[in-house]
Amino acid sequence: MSEPLYDHIGIGYSDYRRPDPRIAARIDAALGPCRSVLNVGAGAGSYEPRNRSVTAVEPSAQMIRQRPAEAAGVVQADAVRLPFADRSFDAALAILTIHHWPDKARGLAELRRVARERVVILTWDPQHAQFWLIQDYLPEIHEIDRRDFPTLREIEQAIGLSETEVLAIPADCADGFLGAYWRRPAAYLDPRVRAAISIFSKLDASAAIARLEADLADGTWRSRHGELLARSELDVGYRLVVARY
Repeated sequence: MSEPLYDHIGIGYSDYRRPDPRIAARIDAALGPCRSVLNVGAGAGSYEPRNRSVTAVEPSAQMIRQRPAEAAGVVQADAVRLPFADRSFDAALAILTIHHWPDKARGLAELRRVARERVVILTWDPQHAQFWLIQDYLPEIHEIDRRDFPTLREIEQAIGLSETEVLAIPADCADGFLGAYWRRPAAYLDPRVRAAISIFSKLDASAAIARLEADLADGTWRSRHGELLARSELDVGYRLVVARY
């Protein structure tokens, strides 16, 4: 198993990546009647349903150390080599993790292999146009994400016939992933916020963040995107994919 990315960037991650209850409810609904769940790429334990029997898989020791005492039991392992027999769990769950896997096709096949009833994946659609942070300031993020995230078609080819739901992000989202602050632009100026978003470890965003700071100060951002301040949620490309067997 190669050295996990989050052993380097995961310090303090759980301070900013807290589960949003509205997203958690959508994930729980997608799991349906499944009782036993394998959470692959589980990180610090966000979105692990408390009303089911959950086993977590996480490669990063740094992330495992941040799991709370009440979190599910965790196995340190890689998504592409799950140490479980075929059809060991009712469901396999993967939340904003597949873009980090070294072999995405193999990891997705592993999800399908260990699941008896369904696979549930929260991911980002690389065919989405992104939102203002990327469009106006960091277009290189779109290029990286289009390379790293498998398409919805590729996911379906790996896990079987599936349904895809748009996951609109609430304006006050509690979970600090990349698109969470679409209505709170000043949050991106905080280096602690950016440290909890993996994409910022892959590029030098300093010049772009300086431009954003200036645009917020002189009103340029509001003149371009002020209409967003009246929105309660926004589709920024996140998708919930569910395959039932």
